[in-house]
Amino acid sequence: MVCPLARFIHSQTHRRPTMILRTTTTPLQQQQQLQLLLLMLLLPAITMAKTVNPTGDPLQIQIQPERGLPEPRAYMPDAQHLDFVYHDHEELTRFLRATSARYPNLTALYSIGKSIQGRDLWVMVVSSSPYEHMVGKPDVKYVGNIHGNEPVGREMLLHLIQYFVTSYSSDQYVKWLLDNTRIHILPTMNPDGYAVSKEGTCDGGQGRYNARGFDLNRNFPDYFKQNNKRGQPETDAVKDWISKIQFVLSGSLHGGALVASYPYDNTPNSMFQTYSAAPSLTPDDDVFKHLSLVYARNHAKMSRGVACKSATPAFENGITNGAAWYPLTGGMQDYNYVWYGCMEITLEISCCKYPPAYELKKYWEDNQLSMIKFLAEAHRGVQGFVFDPAGMPIERASIKIKGRDVGFQTTKYGEFWRILLPGYYKVEVFAEGFAPREVEFVIVEQHPTLLNVTLQPSKRIEGIGGAMGPAGIGVGVGPGPGVSPGGIYRPIQAPQHYRPPGPGPYAGSATSDNGIFSTISNGLNSLYSNIFG
Repeated sequence: MVCPLARFIHSQTHRRPTMILRTTTTPLQQQQQLQLLLLMLLLPAITMAKTVNPTGDPLQIQIQPERGLPEPRAYMPDAQHLDFVYHDHEELTRFLRATSARYPNLTALYSIGKSIQGRDLWVMVVSSSPYEHMVGKPDVKYVGNIHGNEPVGREMLLHLIQYFVTSYSSDQYVKWLLDNTRIHILPTMNPDGYAVSKEGTCDGGQGRYNARGFDLNRNFPDYFKQNNKRGQPETDAVKDWISKIQFVLSGSLHGGALVASYPYDNTPNSMFQTYSAAPSLTPDDDVFKHLSLVYARNHAKMSRGVACKSATPAFENGITNGAAWYPLTGGMQDYNYVWYGCMEITLEISCCKYPPAYELKKYWEDNQLSMIKFLAEAHRGVQGFVFDPAGMPIERASIKIKGRDVGFQTTKYGEFWRILLPGYYKVEVFAEGFAPREVEFVIVEQHPTLLNVTLQPSKRIEGIGGAMGPAGIGVGVGPGPGVSPGGIYRPIQAPQHYRPPGPGPYAGSATSDNGIFSTISNGLNSLYSNIFG
């Protein structure tokens, strides 16, 4: 016959105990029962090893966790490991702060604003010059989690940060990239939406929107159509951010499909835009296709172009024009390109919007090389400076590549960059108070072309009459367009840069109503977006 006490001990070592203390016992008996129970529970779970402190202190007990239990999460500044789990906003913040504290020479943490519910929109700079712009070196960025229920990109960006800082001293490619590029990483643009999303939900819209119910990737000013949606703090913060830093290249990470999508996302002639699947191509279509292919071909699966489901589209080579997939108004990638000349593409990296955490390691393995190689494309094409005759930089000079009527501007140091494929090109440079100039140059595959442009001050214009300068800029007298009251030639005050011909860009704050057809179209668009990303 088995002893009752032995039967009790055996049962407690094979199941999670429920602690019950009888209230009829005395306090001393209760304490003795509790001590006995704790001892029985601890015996199978720990290994006790006596160790002597070298200083001669009393013996101590060293407790080792039972095998099979998960490792504790590592968020301390001395941590070498970032676990493959989803991190809530507090955990994400602790990780970023800990990384910044441990790697002060490679990272800088800043906030570009707050969400509706007051969560910081953190950006981590990873570079060998994290706190200061490196003159002549481009700024690039990644943005994750613009849709709150698509958090794979959020976690991939945390792991990318971790990989960069831990590989800088051992990986020569990473060292070159960080020595020559300032990488800005915004892991989550929609932390409020993420907070209400549910792990394991592959479809649907719960958590997609911000705390006010706005789709942030439909909340930017649009070039083709008037966007009536009220601006949100998250999108306002991003707009202010990219207006202050001349980003050359950008990737926005999404979920719900497996494809690299490039501008334009919208088209000028779609009333029922969800069903008007026709390409809407930019003047830089060759470059955007190339950038998309760089990501897709370095990805473990994307370039195969396999559909996520039987009812969803397959994409040749894993890339697509945004409007050819489904048009949308107010997207972030078109805004980056048209307003600031930043080449951004949308990276859909998971068929399931919010897959289980145990799949994150595989997503990292699939995307790691793509994420690094894509950023290096900022060093393709042409880069240089615009100077005056004294060798001083000219800030906010307007630049465009002839035949590609989406332009960009110089920084306060006179810098410019443009991603281009090998070939012959001509650049047009304009600046207030200076005569316009055209310069021919060649792009090769092996390295970027360095091009410095010196502008000469404008000359006085005598006589009556007028002429047309390059790119249709008027030259006249009077005073009138192109001429100051003192008779000095000045280019007509233009937008921040040149935009493609066609319908003029609309302001995001407009309030007019486009009618019932627009309402129906937007509703269908929203439904389609919830299904596919």
